Amino acid sequence: MDTRTPLIVVSGLHGPTDRAARALLRPGTVVVHHDLGHIDEAVVRRTVTTVDGEQLDVLELAHGCISCTLREDLLPLLRRLHTRSSVDRIVLHLDPQLEPEALCWAVEHVVVAGVVGQIDGPAARDVRVEAVVTCLDAQTWLDDATGDVDLRPGTDDDRTVAQVVVGQVEFADALVVAPGADGWQQARLHAVLSRLAPGAPITWTDEPDVDALLGQVPPTARRGSVDDAHAPLLRGQPPLGEDCGVRLLEFAAGRPFHPQRLHEAIDVLLDGVVRARGRAWVATQPGNALLLESAGGGLRVAHAGPWLASMTPEQQERVPASRRAMAALRWDETHGDRDSSLVVLVHDADPDEILGALRAALLTDAEFADPDSWPTWDDPFGDYHRDPCEDLELGLREDTAVEPAAPRKEGQA
Repeated sequence: MDTRTPLIVVSGLHGPTDRAARALLRPGTVVVHHDLGHIDEAVVRRTVTTVDGEQLDVLELAHGCISCTLREDLLPLLRRLHTRSSVDRIVLHLDPQLEPEALCWAVEHVVVAGVVGQIDGPAARDVRVEAVVTCLDAQTWLDDATGDVDLRPGTDDDRTVAQVVVGQVEFADALVVAPGADGWQQARLHAVLSRLAPGAPITWTDEPDVDALLGQVPPTARRGSVDDAHAPLLRGQPPLGEDCGVRLLEFAAGRPFHPQRLHEAIDVLLDGVVRARGRAWVATQPGNALLLESAGGGLRVAHAGPWLASMTPEQQERVPASRRAMAALRWDETHGDRDSSLVVLVHDADPDEILGALRAALLTDAEFADPDSWPTWDDPFGDYHRDPCEDLELGLREDTAVEPAAPRKEGQA
């Protein structure tokens, strides 16, 4: 029997997140919220709300870092709340700029040390993600999701609004949509949402009954599970046909991309596209797959870890069996599991133009037959690095360990 405390995550840049979180309040439920609206004052305001009232604590920004402040306070707090007999459910109401995927990864992987009476380990020892609920505004979401506006101009946070709102919906198990769009807008939005978060129940209301919505979440929902570039890209059963100009495109190739031509081709993913995601085999980087993600006008290319073919047998044994099984289905005697696979969600783009540009970026027959030349080509992608201390998305490293942080004004939490 799983005795961990259920954790419900409520996210959304715009939309009725406050009402959704408060709709879940009942005896035994605690709602936790970290307000990042005062970071210019070097503080984070944390509220812990129950049916009996609200407790506010002001936290100093840990060495100037939002991510460090949250992981040093939130993760130990989740473990402490689990020990309270009066708490049987935790609702985590995320600040609008936070993304649930990174938070769930931190709950599962980041070691929390020094909690009195508890063995050191991640918060997942004590809490389990029951569902992720994302809230959005029907009037503004599609424009946000297809634009290129910076989330926090003038800061080190290089994310765009599109990357945040698309990530919040893509990771959701259930959606709360504030209505207000006309019939055509709502139809297009529904077509996008049903492909971006397939299987997630949707309620179109300003006053959601979130508990009823959670009852509709299917058993196959991800519930905080984080995928990597080697996982199936069509999670669930999204509609594959066209609806209101919205459709999913699948691209697969068993030969590598030319680095320069791929660099030029990815521009087609930044106009008329809601989301593109997948792995790329680039000829100049035979050891590692590249993760390619776009949302609106924002694009990210990062290392996605080594191919199985470049691992030792001992390393392969530590890889999940599901990945090894999928790789076996497409294994090549020469190149192993190396391949490229992308899924593109378009709303106002020519599918033939996108697929044609990606095909043209692959190696020609002559180039593919001359692998000795591949290392000599210029590679505009190079290595991808990010300082974890500057990562405002709570994308934490597996080797991170945290100690509980004390608020400036200490409270019961």
